[in-house]
Amino acid sequence: MPDNILVAVAWPYANADIHAGNIAGAYLPADIFARYQRLAGHRVLMVSGTDGHGTPITVRADAERTTPEAVYQRFHRRFLDLFLQAGLTYDLFTSTHTENHFRVSQDLFLGLESAGYLYRQREDQWYSPDESRFLPDRYVEGECYICHYPNARGDQCDNCGSLLDSTQLIQPRARTGGGRLELRPTEHFYLDLAKLTPALERYLASGKDHWRANVLHPSRHTVGSGELHGRAITRDLDWGIPVPVEGWAGKCLYVWFEAVIGYLSASIEWAKNRGTPEAWKDWWYDPAARSYYFIGKDNIPFHAVIWPAQLIGVDRLYDSDPSRHLNLPFDVPANEFLNLEGQKISGSRNWAVWGLDFLSRYDPDPLRYYLTAIAPETRDSEWEWVDFVRRNNDELVATWGNLANRVLSFAYRQWEGKVPDPGDLGPLDRELLAQVEGGFLTVGRLLEAVHLREALQEAFLLARAVNVYLDRAPWYGVIKTDRAAAARTVYTALRAIDSLKVLVSPFLPFSSERLHRFLGYTEPLFGDQRVTTYREQGGEHEALVYDPASATGRWSPSALQPGQPLAEPSALYRKLDDSVAEEERARLGQAGG
Repeated sequence: MPDNILVAVAWPYANADIHAGNIAGAYLPADIFARYQRLAGHRVLMVSGTDGHGTPITVRADAERTTPEAVYQRFHRRFLDLFLQAGLTYDLFTSTHTENHFRVSQDLFLGLESAGYLYRQREDQWYSPDESRFLPDRYVEGECYICHYPNARGDQCDNCGSLLDSTQLIQPRARTGGGRLELRPTEHFYLDLAKLTPALERYLASGKDHWRANVLHPSRHTVGSGELHGRAITRDLDWGIPVPVEGWAGKCLYVWFEAVIGYLSASIEWAKNRGTPEAWKDWWYDPAARSYYFIGKDNIPFHAVIWPAQLIGVDRLYDSDPSRHLNLPFDVPANEFLNLEGQKISGSRNWAVWGLDFLSRYDPDPLRYYLTAIAPETRDSEWEWVDFVRRNNDELVATWGNLANRVLSFAYRQWEGKVPDPGDLGPLDRELLAQVEGGFLTVGRLLEAVHLREALQEAFLLARAVNVYLDRAPWYGVIKTDRAAAARTVYTALRAIDSLKVLVSPFLPFSSERLHRFLGYTEPLFGDQRVTTYREQGGEHEALVYDPASATGRWSPSALQPGQPLAEPSALYRKLDDSVAEEERARLGQAGG
């Protein structure tokens, strides 16, 4: 029976374009995992969206002298364009600025209040007399009082990852560069994390052997060290989701609190859009369902501690069965950071490989390949343009692309565009096919465990084994003297390539789909992906959707038959000139790049 797999992907802030570090951190790993799970026959729901609220958007709007909504709309459309080009198969990529998300977020807030996990408290918050307003935490910067990093944000330190209280920052300053700051009292709702600590300790105590150490250890420390206390979930803002309490006009739900609710609200929206409004419960209430949260390491506390606390506190939503409870995260496979040419990625300095810019010059599969090959799964990793060119040419082109192209081209020419009849296979042929077919178990286990980099390496080891086989077996040089032997070798290689096509397809979907057609298949491996428009009372909003209905791919070995017609092949990948590396390095740090 198929499993229900929820793939919950970090929501990008609508205040800047997406770069390779973002893609490597969360978006690409989620898609690779989701594609594998679909091929394995499971019911996958992959959801995310644009985080359209919060201070990063208002900061950008202030700088551009425009509205937060205009900023959100601009970047939301660019995210849709990027993810479509990069082949990220979201069942729904929506946004937090929808009526559905407003409703679900407010209902979850009220559920927590009803359950006794919210309280009101007056607190001191930074106020800017020059701007006549309270400043959200992200408008305040200063020295971290834990690790003493000089440029910590008011809500979290990017250096040590600690959640911060902005009022305790050393030498606080307004991010906007305005005048003096002063602390003034204001009232807010708080999530009572201290009251939820015992339940969080039980949640993290067992059944987490599959979690990465960089996620589990700090999460257990945070919960077990007594650090958890009430945390404000509202802010003095006019851009966001209004607090659903009478007399609280001018205050919104804090973005850290409502953005994670998007995983639930997007699932509900997806079900409604399909005309099956209760279908989302298969992923959220079925105790056998598994939910995976793909994030970067800076988001670990919010997904491994605070979001589970919210789910535990509300217990259930839109379901009256007291025996059912909202599912907590099964795994939070957070990646470390990707650096670039020896430095941290910096959007403000244009020290980045921007997704849309990259795809204006290169195909998506080389990007997907390289980011997986250097994935920062256990430690920070490094994008180097020289290494990108080398891996593209020596691995993607030479090891895999040339293998597929030379065998297919030879078969197409020599056997009138059909798969040759091999006769009886020999020991060497059967040995190769058994080795490649074993990859469905070995590569599959690694993908299941979210060891994606190692899974890609294993698949390419098998591709190298096919190249070694072709060096040993008779085929190219004996076509005129021993056509039967050549047919046996070519058929065996085609079978192996057909299987490898599936093994690498979660990583390289575009070229795998082309290779699928070259091998004579007429139905697609994967389903249809598109941008669609949904109408609400307040207007329209665009979303990215994936329809798996037309997909025929399965996580199983080739059953290629002799005589199957082949399509005329062409190169799967483009070899890059060594000069590309210097050209791309010269772009880094350039204004307007």
